[in-house]
Amino acid sequence: MTEQRHSNVDPSWLRGLTSPRMSRRSVLKSMGVGAGALSLSAILAACGTPEAEAPVTGAQPGGEGSPEWWAERVAEGPGENVNFTNWPQYIDLKGDGEGNRVRPTLDAFIEETGINVTYRADINDNAGFYASIRPALEAGEPTGHDIIVITNGTELTELRQRGFLIELDHSLTPNFNANADPSIVDPAFDPDNQYTMSWQSGMTGIAWNTDFVDEEVTSFESLLDDRYAGHIGMFANDDTPNLVMAWLGIEPTTSTPEDWQKAADWMVEQRDSGLVRAYYTQDFLRAFQEGDLWITMAWSGDIINQQLYNPQYASFRFDVPQEGGMLWTDNCCIPTLAENPYGAIQVMDWYYQPDIAALLTEWNAYVSPVPAGGELVQQHADEASGGTKTILQTIAGSPYVFPDADLSSRLYSYREFTTGEELEQWNDLFRPIYVS
Repeated sequence: MTEQRHSNVDPSWLRGLTSPRMSRRSVLKSMGVGAGALSLSAILAACGTPEAEAPVTGAQPGGEGSPEWWAERVAEGPGENVNFTNWPQYIDLKGDGEGNRVRPTLDAFIEETGINVTYRADINDNAGFYASIRPALEAGEPTGHDIIVITNGTELTELRQRGFLIELDHSLTPNFNANADPSIVDPAFDPDNQYTMSWQSGMTGIAWNTDFVDEEVTSFESLLDDRYAGHIGMFANDDTPNLVMAWLGIEPTTSTPEDWQKAADWMVEQRDSGLVRAYYTQDFLRAFQEGDLWITMAWSGDIINQQLYNPQYASFRFDVPQEGGMLWTDNCCIPTLAENPYGAIQVMDWYYQPDIAALLTEWNAYVSPVPAGGELVQQHADEASGGTKTILQTIAGSPYVFPDADLSSRLYSYREFTTGEELEQWNDLFRPIYVS
C-alpha cells in the first residue's frame, strides 16, 4: 500500500493554510496544561489505586496481542467502525464548500476501505486522559477507544508495564515497515515498537528573538549570557532537567541520581545568577511574543507555527543547540479489549503512506514519521501559489519537520520512571528549583 494512489485526496488542498491557528502544544498551554503538568503520583492519587504492579513484557501465548490472536482478528475482518481518540488541532481539516469541515486523509481511508472512523479530539493532557480510562483498564473492561494517542513519558510507560496496551503485529503494518523514519523505529520508550507507532513528534530546544539577540544561538551557553539577564526563559517541567543533562553530555534515558544532581547544580547556578526571568509552562509563548523573553527554551511546533501564520513574529528563530535537544513523540496505540483492533491497526498504518503523511504534515508542521513525505510536500509547494506556496515551501525545507541526519543525531529521549520512589526522588530534587 505504499504507492501513491489516493486520487480522492486533492493534492493542492487549498484549505485556508494561511489562517492563524493554535498548534497542538499551544492547545495544551491554553488549557493550563503543560508537558509534565501532572506526575505519575498525581494520577495514582486521583485514581486511588496502588502503584506497584509486576511489569508485563508482552502478549501471553494465544492471548490478546499474540500472533494467534491477531490471525483470528484478521479472519474476522476489520469491523464497521474504529474509535480514534486524539489531541485537538492534530489532524488535517478543510472546508467542503458547504460550510462543513472534513478530514481529507481520514475520509480517504473511509472511502477506500469502507471502514468508518469515529474521530474524537478528547485528549487534552496525558495524565488526565489516562486517569479517565484507567478504571476501565483495571476492571478489565473496554475503554470505548480503539486508538489513543499518548506522548512518551510516565503514562505510556505505565500503560505498557501494566499490560493495558495490545501488542502490535507488524506483519499487518507494511507501510510502517517500509516508510517509518529510523528515528521513531525501536524507540527507547517502546523497544521494537511493540505497542506504539508514532503519530507526530516535536522538539524542545531554544528560541530567540532577533529583535533583541543579534547572534545565531548555537549553544546552550547563551542561556548563561549576562547580556540577556532577566530575559531568559526556562521550563518549569521535566523538559528542563532532561535537556540540561543532554547539554552536559549525559544520556537522559540512562541517567543516575548522581547525573541528576549535576543537572540540578547547573540549574541552581543559572537561577541564582539572576539570569532567568521565570520558569514557564503554558505561558512562555506569550512572554516571548510580548518581548519579555529574548531567549527561551521552546517547543519547535509553537515557534514554527508563529513564523508561518503570524507575520509580526518573523523575527522568531528556533534551533536545537549543538549540545542537543529533546525529542518527544505522540504515539498511536491500542488499549486492551479494544472493540476493533484490526481496523485500528489499519488506520495507524494508513498514515505511513508518504502521500497521506505529507498532507497531515502540511497541516500541522510537526515532525513527520515518514521522511519520504517531504518530497511530496515540496511537490505540492511547487504546484501552489501565493501564501500557501510560501508556507508549504517553508515546511518542506524545515529540518524541524523533516530532520536531517545531523539534527537527528542531536536529539535525546526523556528519562522514564518505573517506580514511585524514583519519581519522588526526581521531583524532590528538581521541583524546588523551578516551582515557586
